[in-house]
Amino acid sequence: MINQMSQNVLITGGTGFIGKYLTQVLLANNFTVSILSRTPRKSSGLITYYQWNPERDYIEEDAILNADYIIHLAGEGIVEKRWTAKRKKSILESRTKPITLIYTLLKKHNKSLNAFISASGIGIYGANTSEQICTEDTPAANDFLGLTCQEWEKTADTIGALGIRTVKIRTGIVFGRAGGFLKKITPGFKAGFGTILGSGSQYLPWIHIEDLSQIYLKSILDTKIEGPYNAVLTDDTTQLKFAKTLANLYGYSIWLPKIPQSLLKIVLGEMSDAILKGQRVSSEKIQHTGFEFQFATLETALYDCLK
Repeated sequence: MINQMSQNVLITGGTGFIGKYLTQVLLANNFTVSILSRTPRKSSGLITYYQWNPERDYIEEDAILNADYIIHLAGEGIVEKRWTAKRKKSILESRTKPITLIYTLLKKHNKSLNAFISASGIGIYGANTSEQICTEDTPAANDFLGLTCQEWEKTADTIGALGIRTVKIRTGIVFGRAGGFLKKITPGFKAGFGTILGSGSQYLPWIHIEDLSQIYLKSILDTKIEGPYNAVLTDDTTQLKFAKTLANLYGYSIWLPKIPQSLLKIVLGEMSDAILKGQRVSSEKIQHTGFEFQFATLETALYDCLK
């Protein structure tokens, strides 16, 4: 067992939805936390803030030198804006440039880490809908999401080439109270205007933010964990099941017609693939490490987030 009392975890993207929650989980488990921020922030208690700007190849080097672990969460939102060529480039570089900067400093100072843990996405398996259950051994897709995740993980592997244990957490839709996917869609559902996107048959691999944070914690504590792991539930939730379940928790049945695929494609362009298509993904590998999901059903996860 690791003696966490003297262990520091540096988080990129630590001020975001997942990063904030994960910070509290780490603190509760006796780690200290350092967070990289683009704007000056005052350190307090067991949280230390350092400045950085990956686009300008700048980072306060003490952030790296004082870290025992690094968790890389930084990256621009996939469905925040239409996928223009410029936007695609920005999505990719916001994930890979920080890793390259960290790699450069680790090598410069001959600095080792106990582990480097990087977020990744189940988008590596591509934007498609089929009955295939994707495992960590499933070949990566050649569409935008697949190629982006491949490059993301390939860049993370440069840290592994330094002899540092490297873990890649392939994440699906994250449910939580304070942000993310649910924060965007619950106002409409709460008001009674919930609806189904496209056919509704596309799979929606998801995970509760508490379980995701516990997977990151386990990736720190369990030195046998290395390489890619899917961080989703294998419960075959579809967009239809999700929408009906969420509406039911608000006390009504969906009455609005489905939003046609053709309309979403016109409005969102290529980005509509991330909404209209979704694959089945296996959680068997992470469960074989002894990990148990606290929120193992869609109903219990959504209820916890909405209560």
